[in-house]
Amino acid sequence: MMQLHATKYEPSAFKEAEGSSPQINTPVVILHGLFGSNRNWHPIARSLSNTQTVFSLDLRNHGKSPHSDIMDYQHMADDVMNFIETEINNKYPGPVNIIAHSMGGKAAMWLALSHPEMISKLVVVDIAPVNYEHDFSDVLKGFHSIPLESIQSRQDADHYLSQTIKERSLRQFLLQNLQFKNEQYSWRLNLDVIAGSISNITGFPQTDNMAPFSERVLFIGGGQSDYLNRINQKITRELFPKASFSMIKSAGHWLHAEQPELFKALVEPYLSTRS
Repeated sequence: MMQLHATKYEPSAFKEAEGSSPQINTPVVILHGLFGSNRNWHPIARSLSNTQTVFSLDLRNHGKSPHSDIMDYQHMADDVMNFIETEINNKYPGPVNIIAHSMGGKAAMWLALSHPEMISKLVVVDIAPVNYEHDFSDVLKGFHSIPLESIQSRQDADHYLSQTIKERSLRQFLLQNLQFKNEQYSWRLNLDVIAGSISNITGFPQTDNMAPFSERVLFIGGGQSDYLNRINQKITRELFPKASFSMIKSAGHWLHAEQPELFKALVEPYLSTRS
């Protein structure tokens, strides 16, 4: 396991100064998806921090977290568990709430199945504990199409990426991984390891000998995405029998960015109710 980078959001000191300090609730841990980082979740994390402390993590080989040659859900879940134990439980003992999208959702589900005592409430965003057929070859091809040694700006990078990725919003999302450091552009992502681990990322570990997670889980899906279709929901219930499913019809896979207000309207009441 490794020490993950995180951004911490705490309830506003301004509210405390007004004499209306927020109720201290269970801390929230946010896990991003493939090719993402904790930066993608800044608006949601900041909003949730009105009432609770939020830790938004960079998973291994992403963002500012360390790189590793190993990329699978067992190790990603161990990283998250280590963060909770070393960085959260010293001040907030007990289980945490987790909001996790896509790849991060699979890591969170594996943590829930392997160490259920670590999690109080779990929100899984547009993903199921199943094997998917997507290989992300177009995205990886787009990354490798950008000549990092010769581009002069993000606009240059976007030009090259547009030859493979036509959707502008997806390009903007992917280009958040581009950094200018030591007078040259590079990727924060460990692209070689990610590319070699796609089968691990699109899959899910064997669960034959694992007990189902006995607590409630909120699954939120995008109506324009097929990741949480009816077949996958049925499979999900076998491992998470108390799962509830809410679909945001007007959103796709990145629903928290596409429809943040609708997303928060589902998440906030769930986190604030007693189990």
